[in-house]
Amino acid sequence: MSTIAPVNQPTQPTGPDEGPATTVIKSWKVPSILGVFTVLGFLLMVVFGRTGTSTMVLSTSSDLIQLPDVLLPTLPTGIVISILLAGITALSAWMVQTHRKVPLWLISVFAVLLLIGFLTWASADERIPVPGLLFGSLSLAVPLIFGALGGVISERVGVVNVAIEGQLLAGAFTSAIVASVTQQPLLGLLAAMVAGVLVSFVLAAFSIKYFVDQVIVGVVLNVLVTGLTGFLFSEVLAPNAATLNQPPKFERINIPLLSEIPIVGPVFFRQTLIVYIMYIAVAAVYYGIFHTKWGLRLRAVGEHPQAADTVGINVTGTRFWNVSLAGAVAGLGGAYFTLGSVGAFGKEMTAGAGFIALAAVIFGRWDPIRATLAALLFGFASNLQNVLSIIGSPVPSEFMLMLPYLVTIFAVAGLVGQSRGPAASGKPYIKS
Repeated sequence: MSTIAPVNQPTQPTGPDEGPATTVIKSWKVPSILGVFTVLGFLLMVVFGRTGTSTMVLSTSSDLIQLPDVLLPTLPTGIVISILLAGITALSAWMVQTHRKVPLWLISVFAVLLLIGFLTWASADERIPVPGLLFGSLSLAVPLIFGALGGVISERVGVVNVAIEGQLLAGAFTSAIVASVTQQPLLGLLAAMVAGVLVSFVLAAFSIKYFVDQVIVGVVLNVLVTGLTGFLFSEVLAPNAATLNQPPKFERINIPLLSEIPIVGPVFFRQTLIVYIMYIAVAAVYYGIFHTKWGLRLRAVGEHPQAADTVGINVTGTRFWNVSLAGAVAGLGGAYFTLGSVGAFGKEMTAGAGFIALAAVIFGRWDPIRATLAALLFGFASNLQNVLSIIGSPVPSEFMLMLPYLVTIFAVAGLVGQSRGPAASGKPYIKS
């Protein structure tokens, strides 16, 4: 619901040099959504509250610095958090009423408090290993982050990359074979990038050169790669698993000093090479898109290709090579399945990760950092349902799997800002 309210009076010009009064659109969307979650949180944590004590374990047995466990009485914690949620909701309503914008940090604080309250309620008389929860969340998010970075690059240059799923799957399949044959995981990593480039090459050729609908090409490529890798797995890899599907995994590398930081160290700095490459990739893509000549041209082609063409930028070439680069980045995410996580290729092992990565691109508003955070949210929700099922929580696992998609719907609806993609994304450019 939105209303238009005057800020300055009078509303009509009072002199020849004065314009009309400034108006601000008051949108009650954010307070309304926060109010709904406040009511739901109150019902869950107070009305249907559970008795007992929740234990948050903050350290692992191998940590140099041991932090004490945090004990939270379940029902009192739920009451306090419900009051805080109601206060934030009232504050957001007051800000809208007084023509102020509700800041993103306030919404983030609301989300964190709601999460703490939910975890306390769900783990009554149980223990939640916080480092393990966060470590597993990051592990599940790695291929999503690589896929989201590929999606951001591709869509920023004007091509909708629905084929992320196929690029991830091709990277996983190729890296498993190459690493198994050579016993060199680095070669498997390079092969995964090549496989991602090949898939994106087909996407670029049909959508950029022959003007085929980009979404249709992406869907067809996903089906093609899924069927091809499934057939080759059954006919080639499965009968020769010992030689073709036993790739060596990357070993974990502990960063001195950083790996000993409580909570943060075990999660971020006791990882494999692929994860450290991911850190570099996120920073490089962000810096490249917003602070380099390459990024300026990429964004120009994605926003207004005709204007870019008039200043001498090769629109077709720029789109073609950047879509290929996006495929290489997504291929790295596919390699994580076989070289960093599972250790062998399985039929359809990506399980829709490419589509989740595409949702993260939209959720992150086509920004590399925000898309990374969105992918981390998906990974956290996926791992949370695993942890809750282990401790015997009454929360259905299906609800936890559904949660990130609900959050994406709210985000696209405008909870965290307007989601508008690059103006020319999905539109073929025909030079006049």
